[in-house]
Amino acid sequence: MVRSLHSLFDAIANARNEQELRLAVTNTVGEHFGVERWGLYLSDDLSTVDVDVQTIPEVCLEGNPVGRYVTERHAPAHEQLILAPGDWQHFCSRQDHAHVMSGPIVCDGRLVGTLNLARADGSPAFDANDLADLSALCLHLSAKLATLRAKPKTFNSPSVSRLTPRELEIAELVAQGLTNGEIGEKLFITQNSVKQALKRMFRKLGVSARAEMVAKLQDIVA
Repeated sequence: MVRSLHSLFDAIANARNEQELRLAVTNTVGEHFGVERWGLYLSDDLSTVDVDVQTIPEVCLEGNPVGRYVTERHAPAHEQLILAPGDWQHFCSRQDHAHVMSGPIVCDGRLVGTLNLARADGSPAFDANDLADLSALCLHLSAKLATLRAKPKTFNSPSVSRLTPRELEIAELVAQGLTNGEIGEKLFITQNSVKQALKRMFRKLGVSARAEMVAKLQDIVA
């Protein structure tokens, strides 16, 4: 198992958008922690690209002590940290989720996502070193996400609040003069996904053209 996280920290730091951030983590986190299943969940992530990762069902993370601990304390936890031996099976009986660990992704003082890991029955339980690594990883993820989700300085209109972080990312590239195809390449999504996103953005802002949208977001009065 590769124990150094520095290459992953570098990949997180170099991510240009949330899709690259997701890929930086999901491509290597499973190997680092020696897990069979893992998932990075971010709220308000409207990316239409399906990342090929093995994810943890919500039923195993919502409404259980591990999930509650992470939600309430904004701190990482695994089942043996807060439960007596054998108690986890009362909440999740899946053999490929015999040991679970979850960490918080925090932005602007609120929980906006979690990084979740699971080991199968017969694998060793998560330990203090795993917890420390997850804590460091979540710190880097939270800091990078906060940077990516910062409102673009290009836009100063109250209308900015109507758009999601992903939509603002697209609007920023539109303002730079990029075509739908070029935007798709930068965000790793299809040209049609960009087109559909722009339609939603037009409806939210009450505009009918790209230039009109940019002008409204920049609070320019025609």
